[in-house]
Parts: sequence; C-alpha cells; structure tokens
Amino acid sequence: MRIVDIRETAVPLKSTLTNSGFNFSEMTTSVVAVITDVMRGGKPVTGFAFNSTGRYACGAQMRARFIPRVLKAPPETLLNDAGDNFAPEKILAAMMTNEKSGGHSERSIGIGTIEVAVWDAVAKIADKPLHTVLAERYNGGKIADKVFCYVGGGWYAPGKTTQDLLDEMQTHLDAGYTMLKMKVGGMPLKDDLARVEAVKAILPKGGALAVDANCKFGRDEALDYARGLRPFGLRWFEEPCDPLDYALLAEIAGNYDAPLSTGENLYSTQDVENLVRFGGLTPARRDVIQVDPPQAYGIVQYARTLDMLARHQWPRSLLFPHGGNQMSLAIAAGFGLGGAESYPGVFGDFGGFADDARLENGYLKLSDRPGIGFEGQARLYRIMKELAG
Repeated sequence: MRIVDIRETAVPLKSTLTNSGFNFSEMTTSVVAVITDVMRGGKPVTGFAFNSTGRYACGAQMRARFIPRVLKAPPETLLNDAGDNFAPEKILAAMMTNEKSGGHSERSIGIGTIEVAVWDAVAKIADKPLHTVLAERYNGGKIADKVFCYVGGGWYAPGKTTQDLLDEMQTHLDAGYTMLKMKVGGMPLKDDLARVEAVKAILPKGGALAVDANCKFGRDEALDYARGLRPFGLRWFEEPCDPLDYALLAEIAGNYDAPLSTGENLYSTQDVENLVRFGGLTPARRDVIQVDPPQAYGIVQYARTLDMLARHQWPRSLLFPHGGNQMSLAIAAGFGLGGAESYPGVFGDFGGFADDARLENGYLKLSDRPGIGFEGQARLYRIMKELAG
C-alpha cells in the first residue's frame, strides 16, 4: 500500500464578495489529490481537499518540499500499525521534516491541505464517512447524524440597501437556518448598527445573530463598535481586531460583556494557546474559537489543539471550525464540536455542502458517503476528478 502521486492545482474563486477589509476577486485556492494504489471499483482510491477560502493557493511550497518528502518516504513508514491503511500522523511528520519552528502560515496551509486529503483517502479505504472515522478515533465513538450549522452572509456590495440585506437574510431563514452571521465594519458605525438592528428584528423566536468584522478595527474603532453592539445581545462579535493582537483583544473583552470569537487566522497550536492565555476570552462568557483545520496543519494537529484547549477547560461546544464546506462539516461532526458555518451560494464551486444536503431547524443531516463527501458536490468534484486524471 502506497501513495503513488500527490497533485495540486490552483483554481480562482471567481467571487465578487466584499467584507469590511478586502474582496475575493483575486482569491485562488489549491485543490489537492492524493492518489493511492488501493483499488475500489476498478479505480485507485484518491483523497481530495482544498485550502478553504480566504487564503491564496500554495502549490509552490507543496511541490518544492511537502509532496517530495511524502513520495520519497519508504511506503511502509506511512502506514498504521496494522498495515491496512495510511497513518495521517506519520505523513504529517514526514512533511514536517527539516522544518524550523515558527513561521507557521508559510507551511501550515500547504501541509494541512495535503493532510486532509490523506484523511479523505483513509476514510474511503475504510469505507466510512470521515466524520465516523474521526468520531471513532477522537470522540469516544460518539457518531453524530446531524450537525448544527449557522449561515454567513450580510456581505457588502455597491448599491446594496438594507432591504436587500433583509431579503438575503430572510432567504437563509426560509432555508432552515436559525442563526445568522453578518459583516460589519464596511460602513460608518451608525449605519452598521442600523443594519444589525434591522436583521435582529426579523429573527424568529429562538433565533441568533452574530457579526464579523474580519480583523478590520484598530483600538478606538473596535471599542466604539463594542459599545454600540452591546445592546443587541449577539451570539458573538467576531474578529474585532488583528488576530495576533492579544492585548487589544483582551482590552475589548474587558469592555464588551457578550461573547467574542476568533481563531480562523491562527495556524498553530502554540498561537491558539497564546490566545487563550492572553486574549481575554473565557469559556464562562461562551467565547468561541474558530480554527480552520486544513489551514492549520490538518486534522491530526487540530486534535492536538483540542487536547491543549481541554487542559484550559475549553469545551468542544464552543469550537466552530472556520470554512463553511464539506471538510469543516465532517470535522465538526467527527470531533463533536459546537457546529459548523455555512456559505451557500458563495465562493463559486467551493462554497456550501453536498448538492443533496438538507437543513432542518438549524441542523444539517450528515451523508453516509465514504470520505469527506466531495463526490456529492457535482461542480467541485468535476475539478477534483480532472486533477486526479
């Protein structure tokens, strides 16, 4: 049993979306295929992944360092103890050979994307959905059949009115979501607060609203927004400042008595531990951590991050992986996390879940497709099949 090839291609998102800080018009993502010599149905088992959204394709590092290290490793050193499947932790270790400490984002995204594709292959070889494989290994065998999902929206666009925003959000509510997230920071504070108030007013009983500033604010503006948002009782105020400015985040937390969230731009266990040590977030306030596993060395390292968070008394119910895709859905389900985010109808072929996914009262029923389940996304899987040849 061996990995015979690992391939990468860069694909443009072709998105015109805009948040408070940047737009996605130039954004690309790396799609990866890990091709094995294990045969199923007359075809080699191939694992797929992509590096989520919000960061650019990173194929140069993959081809220069990470892919060659895996392909030149003796095949038997990459297998589990039984020899009947691949060992993602050993493949991760092979990719990390001769890598210096620190500088995580330069390599964590490339390594993590390949590693998640390996997990897709592992689950397919086991003929199980990835969330089942992860639950058996990392969650005491507690296999979920559905996952809570909130929906991200409220994007900015030229000429977009408050009524347009309400129509967008109502569409999500009609689709079965019970929690909405919207962008803030792209307009003057008073106008943004009016947008938030308008969306909050259409929530059904029991519904929730979060806002996302995408790291836009400096100190004064962040504190102004914290004061302005406090009366709305939001589920969380996401990324109000630079993701590594833990001192400012702690100051914001000291002036905002509702939940905060961050973590999608942290790419190592060490950075996440510094966040919980120095960032002022607390489980008691229901603050949320949103690491994106494919961009942070993958699933094995994410499990190590969860172990670290457990030592800090951080419950899994307050962890929501960033991504809004099949990968983050499987990870949220497999580890028994608080839920997953969703971005239906955005990010081109890379947003959303399987074509037959159905939401009911805020929960998405999980598929029984082996692996991550990309095969259920026709347009995305077409890209992946072409890469695999």
